[in-house]
Amino acid sequence: MSKVVVVNHPLIDHKMAKIRDKQTETKQFRETVSEIGMLITYEITRDFETVPKEVETPIQKTICNVLKKPVVIVPILRAGLGMVEGIHNIIPNARIGHVGVYRDEETLEPHEYFAKFPVDMNISTVLIVDPMLATGGSASASITMVKKRGATDIRFVGLVGCPEGVKKLQADHPDVDIYLAAMDEKLNEKGYIIPGLGDCGDRLFGTK
Repeated sequence: MSKVVVVNHPLIDHKMAKIRDKQTETKQFRETVSEIGMLITYEITRDFETVPKEVETPIQKTICNVLKKPVVIVPILRAGLGMVEGIHNIIPNARIGHVGVYRDEETLEPHEYFAKFPVDMNISTVLIVDPMLATGGSASASITMVKKRGATDIRFVGLVGCPEGVKKLQADHPDVDIYLAAMDEKLNEKGYIIPGLGDCGDRLFGTK
C-alpha cells in the first residue's frame, strides 16, 4: 500500500489559508499555489536517489552527489499547471509532460483528451501534479496513462485531498505515494472537497 504524506509546515499552512479564502483574487491565488508547490517539493524529493559525481571546486577536486534519475513533472490540465512553476524552480532540469482529463459532470468519470510526454518516462521519476485529489478519478486515469508509457517511479503531488480520493488512488495504484498539503473532511454531493478551496482551475485562471 502506498504511503500518504501530509506535509506539515507553518509556511504551507499560512499559504493554504490564503488560497482557501474566497476573497483571494486570481493573481494572489495563482502566485500562492505556485509557492506551495515549491515548498512541498522538499518533501516530495526527500528520498530521491543520488549518485556520486566528481567536480572540481576552485580549490580542488571533490565528490558530490547528484540526482540519479531524470525528473518529469506531469500536470493534469488545467489546474495542475498552477503548481508547475514552483516545482520547476526547485528542479529546473525537470522536463514537463501534460495530460488532459475532463470529468463528466453527471457520472464524475474521467475522460482523456490530451497526452504528451518525454520519451524516456521508463527511467524517470514522474510527478503527477493536480491541486485537488477529490474523487481520485482524474489522478488515477492520469497515472494509468503514464504507466502505459513505461513509467514505474511515480508520485502524486497535490494541495488538498480527501479520504475518498486517497482511497481510490491507493486501490487503483498501490505503488504510487501521495503527497498533500492538507487532508480535508469529505466530498459533497457534487464531488467537491469540503471545506476545500472551490474550483481550483477557475480560481487560477479567472474563468468564473
